[in-house]
Amino acid sequence: MNSETSQDGRIDEINPGCLPAWERADLPEPLPFGLVNLFRTIGPGAILLAAAIGGGEWIAGPLATKEFGRGILWIATVAVILQTIFNLEAVRYTLYTGEPIVTGFMRLQPGKLFWGWFYILIGVAQLATPALAAACGAVLFAAIMGRLPNGPNDVWIQHMISTGVIVLAVLLLLSGESIERVLERLSWMMIVFIFSFLIVVNAIFVPVSESVATVQGFVGLQPRNNNVDLVLLATFAATAGSGGLGNLAISNWFRDKGFGMGALSGMFGSALAGEHGGVKPIGTTFPVTTENLRRWKVWWRYSVLDQVALWAFGCLLGMFLNVNLAAALIPADAELPGMAAGTFQAHYMAEKLWSGFWYLALLNGFWILFSTHLGNTDVLVRMVSDISLVAFPRVRQWPASRVYAVLLLVLTAWALFAVRVGTVLQLFEVLGVIACPIMAIAALQILRVNTRFLPKELRPAMWRRIGLLLCSLAYGGLTVALIMKQFR
Repeated sequence: MNSETSQDGRIDEINPGCLPAWERADLPEPLPFGLVNLFRTIGPGAILLAAAIGGGEWIAGPLATKEFGRGILWIATVAVILQTIFNLEAVRYTLYTGEPIVTGFMRLQPGKLFWGWFYILIGVAQLATPALAAACGAVLFAAIMGRLPNGPNDVWIQHMISTGVIVLAVLLLLSGESIERVLERLSWMMIVFIFSFLIVVNAIFVPVSESVATVQGFVGLQPRNNNVDLVLLATFAATAGSGGLGNLAISNWFRDKGFGMGALSGMFGSALAGEHGGVKPIGTTFPVTTENLRRWKVWWRYSVLDQVALWAFGCLLGMFLNVNLAAALIPADAELPGMAAGTFQAHYMAEKLWSGFWYLALLNGFWILFSTHLGNTDVLVRMVSDISLVAFPRVRQWPASRVYAVLLLVLTAWALFAVRVGTVLQLFEVLGVIACPIMAIAALQILRVNTRFLPKELRPAMWRRIGLLLCSLAYGGLTVALIMKQFR
């Protein structure tokens, strides 16, 4: 049990729960707060944004808008706000302990094995089937053949392309000394390309009146259709931000980036690059002193800007640009199975202005989807690796980089088979539906962890606690509704 002495001389006994107590050290000094240091410090939000911008914006956003009208877009606004609170509260725990938030969950009853296996199994259920790799295969097929795959021969070719996408993601994740740095650099590159293209084509093809109507949808000033496809609605609400395991993984990336006490916890390196730096399964906390609180405030400002100005704003802008383009270009009576929304837009732009837009639009779609597939692959492998290092002592006999590499290869072998099961939309809906119970349960656990294991000076304000409760209620309600629908 740690003794925490506060500034007023009060001694708080903080029980570490079901895991060993943390080590103790002072909070590392952050870079002085400023614009240049801001861009040197932030980065996890870029990874999460690149991983978030795919399915929700390219698939679920256009489909939901066509099905329900732009009046449904206020759900994206609410989802991103709730998920921003969720993400920052997960990061709060990591800044104080240097542990990913799921390690905090394993400190709760009934213990590390129960919660470890729970998040491994539900994470595999959500992300092990590579929906976005299958979507990449469809986009690349369309770019090459000039049409969507149709028929057994076309589907076989699409699966071969998807296999190549999966292998490419594995090679990229194992290509550098720090997996987080590789992801961060790739994410920044993809974000710049994606947003530059979307802003240009929106300026060219979408009238101002259409853009105003889309904005009104985000603030609830547009009517919506009465028909509700609950599965699509749940998928849209989850993937408008990150949805499920991706939101939890933000704390893992903050740890690897070296935010707060994460600087003392190590990071995942690449086995191929010969990087075997360790990852500490148990973190380190700091005493509440005047100097440490000063440093905490700077770390927290960097964290807020990473998640609000970069991730949350990027999610809403990405959703707006994709949905705005789809709403303006796709007729109301058009059928949009799977990848048809992006292909229709590419065809329209190529016919109206320049044939090269066919390839540019589909290349943009590929980067949108591939960035999400790459992020999702790392999320699943990273989460299972971190959980295994904490829950299973024998795993700690291996270097952390080797644990990551082995799990990556095992899950990739499954993905090469699973990519052939179901259509793109079916695979993606599984991802979105399972995200709802993850968000509902994890929001309550984050609230419990941050009010139990953190000293009083660092615990979340009341409005943040209410935000976590609302997040749990929203995604829990969707989960219950989906279960009731199945019983009916």
